[in-house]
Amino acid sequence: MKPSYLRRSSVLVLMFMFAATVAVRADNVDDFVRAAMQKQRVPGVAIAVVRDGKVIKSAGYGMANLELNVPATPDTVFKIASVSKQFVATGIMLLVQDGKLNLDDKISKFLDGTPDTWNDITIRHLLTHTSGLVREAPGFDPLKIQSDADVIKTAYGVPLVFKTGDRWQYCNVGYFSLAEIIHKVSGKPWGDFLAERVFRPLGMNSTRTTTMTDLVQNRANGYVWAKGKYQNADIYFALRPSGAFLSTVNDLAKWDAALYTDKFLTKATRDQMWAPVKLNNGETYPYGFGWSLDPVGNHRQVHHGGSLPGFRAEYTRLIDDKLSVIVLTNGDGANAASIAVGIADRYIPDVLPDRSVAKVDPKIFDPFVGRYQPNPSNPNLIVTVTREGRKLMVQEGADAAKEELLPESETDYYLVNEPLLTYNFLKGEDGQVTHLVVSRGKQQLAKAKKIK
Repeated sequence: MKPSYLRRSSVLVLMFMFAATVAVRADNVDDFVRAAMQKQRVPGVAIAVVRDGKVIKSAGYGMANLELNVPATPDTVFKIASVSKQFVATGIMLLVQDGKLNLDDKISKFLDGTPDTWNDITIRHLLTHTSGLVREAPGFDPLKIQSDADVIKTAYGVPLVFKTGDRWQYCNVGYFSLAEIIHKVSGKPWGDFLAERVFRPLGMNSTRTTTMTDLVQNRANGYVWAKGKYQNADIYFALRPSGAFLSTVNDLAKWDAALYTDKFLTKATRDQMWAPVKLNNGETYPYGFGWSLDPVGNHRQVHHGGSLPGFRAEYTRLIDDKLSVIVLTNGDGANAASIAVGIADRYIPDVLPDRSVAKVDPKIFDPFVGRYQPNPSNPNLIVTVTREGRKLMVQEGADAAKEELLPESETDYYLVNEPLLTYNFLKGEDGQVTHLVVSRGKQQLAKAKKIK
């Protein structure tokens, strides 16, 4: 047996080595986040890293408010946008656990005056974005405060985009409808119901429905980068159930810890929420109830992002690794998902895929050159693809920097700083390039039409 002083020395050496490793890792994360902020033109970021329900790192970077020179911290309150969907889904599942709802209940049971085309739509279809409803209700106005029921009714006359259950397509109207169902069944406003059942019991004291009139301590301002400078982002006065809440990374870390317990959602309920939806043809799509389910590398991931003017958010859970990363930002150009996965990769080194550059003849780039429009309702947002010698370059917006698209094959391309995303150029029957599609795993994120 070693003498006691040698045993103590060994323990001290191990403790020193562990502390040094943690410090290097923390510095690595800090450097990575700051570099991403600079590249993506993001004023402020807050992060939390949670392992097995315990916070192992939380930090703020940059500024929560540029005009008042207020730094971002882990207690800065951000709009979390569609990260909110998991809470609306949680509200539904609490009512299911209470025996007040069934996932296969027809939504016409709860919503007044639904058209015949909605007769086959169930609560499950709304949760999984497989209802066939149009993405946005035509009557939604971000500058107008109106009831959820009134907004939903403006979608009644719009034909279904596809037969209910046939495929997956992101749908905010569905989450407006789920919130209204929570209201109808619980007898309380959906925000009050979630505050009573989830937020207050967990001490999530900074989490609440979005408001532009109430005073909210530590609130971040939202920004866009335009014409070479930061500008204040547009403000939505309307409350969207599909992107409802304000929160902090510290509050969301409390929620993350709760997801390891049966205090709110039972294991059976969590398993349902994190199971891929089955379509009519028997195939599955990697989305559950308010959570995306696409893996990263060989790691099982449940996650969700969020986007509102001036804010981008991402909350990812690597289930089997018991590691979660929460990223909240106040920059319109932020890629919160890439920041979150990049942070996770510094704790679990094989999270990011090891993509390799294929040898291709640069002449194949020529048909890809042009201008692409991702969203017809925002004609000013243009993605420009150019060829510069032997390189294919992409510029996503007039104020963005050009980046090289690296070929993984003649059809698939990626960015060195965004290895999770695949850029694919589609051709029509005449062989001409018609679209640029950006995907993450099986999930299509954007489809930009070639306009020139």
